Amino acid sequence: MKWNLDYLYETVDAWNHAYDTLQKKVDKIPSYQGKLSDFDTFKAYYTEQRELSVELHKLYQYAALKSDLNKKDVENAARVQKMGAFVAKLSQVSAFEQPEVLALGEDTVFTFIDRDSELEEYRFPMQQLFHGKDHVLSPSEESLMANFSELNNTGSSLYSSLTIADRDPVEVTLKSGETISVTSGNYRVHLTDLADADDREAVFKAFFDYYESRKNAYASIYKSVLDADVASMKSRNYKTSLDMYLHGKNIDPSVFHNIVEVAKDNTDLLKRYYAIRARVLGLKTHRTFDRFRPLAESTTKYSYEEAKDVFFKAVDHLSDDFKDKAKDALKDGFVDVYEQPGKRSGAYSWSSINRHPYILLNYDETLDSVFTLAHEAGHSMHSLYAAETQPPAIQNYTIFVAEIASTFNEHLLLDYFIQNNPGSIDDKIALLQQSIDDIMGTFYRQVLFAAYEFEAHKMAENGEAITHESLSQIMLDLYSHFYDIDLNEEPGSKYEWAYIPHLHHTPYYVYQYATSFAASLKLYEMVKQDPSKIALHKKLLQSGGSAWPITQTKDSGIDLTTKEPFLAVVSRLKTLLDELDLALDEKNQ
Repeated sequence: MKWNLDYLYETVDAWNHAYDTLQKKVDKIPSYQGKLSDFDTFKAYYTEQRELSVELHKLYQYAALKSDLNKKDVENAARVQKMGAFVAKLSQVSAFEQPEVLALGEDTVFTFIDRDSELEEYRFPMQQLFHGKDHVLSPSEESLMANFSELNNTGSSLYSSLTIADRDPVEVTLKSGETISVTSGNYRVHLTDLADADDREAVFKAFFDYYESRKNAYASIYKSVLDADVASMKSRNYKTSLDMYLHGKNIDPSVFHNIVEVAKDNTDLLKRYYAIRARVLGLKTHRTFDRFRPLAESTTKYSYEEAKDVFFKAVDHLSDDFKDKAKDALKDGFVDVYEQPGKRSGAYSWSSINRHPYILLNYDETLDSVFTLAHEAGHSMHSLYAAETQPPAIQNYTIFVAEIASTFNEHLLLDYFIQNNPGSIDDKIALLQQSIDDIMGTFYRQVLFAAYEFEAHKMAENGEAITHESLSQIMLDLYSHFYDIDLNEEPGSKYEWAYIPHLHHTPYYVYQYATSFAASLKLYEMVKQDPSKIALHKKLLQSGGSAWPITQTKDSGIDLTTKEPFLAVVSRLKTLLDELDLALDEKNQ
């Protein structure tokens, strides 16, 4: 139940040797400058780039995975920093590439690609390049921008250091006198398991005290993230930071604004759900730290092997190759299962070109962890399908479609649980809650965070002061609108912007959880009606990064430029709330 990183490099010495070898390849790149107009040189350059990118991904993955297993290990952290510097150097020495290719013109470049099938994999990347030509600078300007690439990631690095490497467990004494240890990996479990509201508040306060006591540092870190985005936006001639993040993947801003508008216009269902929860849990007021409490008590735990077995049964009615990919994704040696000191919190699937992806979990035997396993397996299946079908240059899929694969698996798992429910009313309520919480967390909550970073970036773009007060005020306003909750009445809640890692690591990422959730729900309903339509889903997974993401979803039957898929999620939530009311009434009879 541990990663076997020997699949990448058997020893650190082997990694160092590969690093030195790749360094020599990078040193050759400047020799191509000014010569890409020659077909043979053009082909040689991109052949070299293909080989370089495969090894670069492998090197970076090894360094990052070892570091994530123990964030307190200085040598591991040093290798990640070394790779960051390496990528920055690569950006600098290859800064001539895009301006030079653009100067050749589309006719010449695509004529080159037409001449040799080995260059075919670069057709779509070149289409992407010419799509963004208005935002590519001169060679000297691109070189200057590359010099700042590592500095632009400082906010993300500082965030990891402060949030993970420098953080220690906190001891909390409960009303019973029992003392528990609260960590980033288990605090949600405590909020789920603790029946007493005061105990939940104590755990929540202990956890968020860390952010509150460092609120100025976190504000400075997030300000550096925002400032870096605004600097890039201005330098590359974009109107807004949102435009900058969407333009590269040809995503119409209407997609972002539509999903925010639909969520904001339909918050009555969130308030209805919290009112139901408050009534059932006997709370005067439902607080954010109450949201993990189950509406129906269950002591059911799932071992890791049981979780895998349930997931495999959930996909058993689908095609053989889909089932095989599910098992391959969770193959021994590619999943690190349990929490350990220094290990990164949360969960992810990390893939590199032409390599089997690795999954990080902090598995705790809860139903939520079973769904997390299925979620991350979806990402790995996506990567396996793409690597099997696409060449290196177009294997990597965009974030926009990434979450479709993961949430599709969650829909499968949920239906399996519902269909195989042993029949108790508590089981039914628990499953309905799981489904509702899925929509609450993956759709509404992520849209709230998307709206948050839109407002934060707007402040930075307008030159307004970025302080912990101004950053917290955005969160206060959004929680009031979405949930009718006053975060000032909760310990540390208004600093949730400091808690969400995606805001600091990957700006404008989170809204794509919601778009993907809407797309996957629509796609899943199609497959549920006709299992043979799993072919549409597989087609999406196999396409990797070979087309614009909006085109990929449209090819699967979902048009995310309209409000229809998002409104369908709202309708689904209303139906589930109606069913929950009926189930609760049945229990009380």
